[in-house]
Amino acid sequence: MDTTNLERAAQRYRDAEAALDAARTDLQAEALAALDQTDERGAQATVARITGWSREYIRKLVKKAGN
Repeated sequence: MDTTNLERAAQRYRDAEAALDAARTDLQAEALAALDQTDERGAQATVARITGWSREYIRKLVKKAGN
């Protein structure tokens, strides 16, 4: 059995998963920074619209960050 293609696909998958995790962390940090920088009414709704996250997820993210 030649597993070369399987090994390459598995590596691409691991790389993509790592990139997705890093992007999620960056997006969470940017969302929190945006919310920290404003007292504007509807800021969470704006972040929800831009990120595609629910407002509930954003509230949990803010709570977890201690903001």
